Amino acid sequence: MPTFNFLGKDKVIAHKPPFHFLDKKYSVGNSENMIIHGDNLIALKSLLPKFEGRIKCIYIDPPYNTGNENWAYNDNVNDPRLQKWIGEIVGREGEDLSRHDKWLCMMYPRLRLLQRLLADDGAIFISIDDNLKLICDEIFGENNFVSQITLVANWSGRDYGGIARMHEYILVYRKSAALKLNLINDAEGKFKLFDNIGGFELRELRNRNVRFNDGNRPNLYYPFYVDTENADENGLHKISLEPRANWLELYPLESQGIKTVWRWGKEKSAANLNANIMAKPMKNGRFMIVEKYREERKMARSVWLEKEFRNESGTLLVKKIFGAKVFDYPKSLDTLLRILEMATDKNSIVLDSFAGSGTTAHAVINLNKADGGSRRFILIELNDYAETITAERMRRIGGEFNFYELGESLFDGDFVNPKIPIGQLREYI
Repeated sequence: MPTFNFLGKDKVIAHKPPFHFLDKKYSVGNSENMIIHGDNLIALKSLLPKFEGRIKCIYIDPPYNTGNENWAYNDNVNDPRLQKWIGEIVGREGEDLSRHDKWLCMMYPRLRLLQRLLADDGAIFISIDDNLKLICDEIFGENNFVSQITLVANWSGRDYGGIARMHEYILVYRKSAALKLNLINDAEGKFKLFDNIGGFELRELRNRNVRFNDGNRPNLYYPFYVDTENADENGLHKISLEPRANWLELYPLESQGIKTVWRWGKEKSAANLNANIMAKPMKNGRFMIVEKYREERKMARSVWLEKEFRNESGTLLVKKIFGAKVFDYPKSLDTLLRILEMATDKNSIVLDSFAGSGTTAHAVINLNKADGGSRRFILIELNDYAETITAERMRRIGGEFNFYELGESLFDGDFVNPKIPIGQLREYI
């Protein structure tokens, strides 16, 4: 497999970041969710003793290496913390690195730790443009590349050399061939009718194909009985398979003079009676037996065009939560919900090590509410807004979490740090 070289790579590979303890500052509610304030390189290393090989889904939205200065890790890598790290780890040759080399020095060790944390049946989703795939192929394995999703993030586009770029990419990698992505509910959010089970659309239960008739499919030809007097909130009427006083007897309509049949046999109809099949009144005074078609599950597509996935929707949501614009370019909540639907089950642990405004955790909370799941999230954020925006967003939407700062290093030189309480030390040993 080809490898991707850059100046300083050998030094960052040889560097072993120290273990630091995670110092819990406070809890909101009673959960195992985590928000960690600190450098994600150190935080990811600190998660290894407890979470290595356990993270089912990782999502990250790292800097895109465009030269943008408005970010703490800094695309243009002039942040003093990163410059100090480069100087300590790469040495004097770090002074000659281009911004691309410095950016790769920052990303490479973090991706290696994320790969270790990922479960064998897990997947990582990386929002990025064109700059990261080669080192991901090296770290996760070229054979473990799953797909590149093209997401229309800005319908108007932004000027990149005379062409308005509308899209960005989400790279998807797996830890191993054990990954099995879930089918998605492609119809969600598109329904106009609802009952106590959920949304649905109506489809006629009659089979219109005259090749399927009472002669060659007699088991599909039988009557329903319709309560013509009473309708529910959607204008639908109850039905029965047994005759009832004053209820209308209804067989499938004829087509081209031929008696058609239902699409379902009597046993299946009995199991779905008045839950998933009912009668709909027609303009001519007749009735039609209809199926409540609830969802269409299919593989996620590689191009996401829908409006709800655009960054604009993320900006509007965060502004609504805080009452003002407090964060630039937050990801769409629907984007993260789709990713979690694809890559998690109800008990999964989800990690985002470039947490930003906390959209990933918001999606975990919403999906748990929707399907009764108990997914957990781990967020890592370097900036001070880890408290004022990331954690505060969780408070405002009713999320529960534990807030951590990076604590003492496990070692003080060549010896175990004497400041470490023995209980914490046992956790790492």
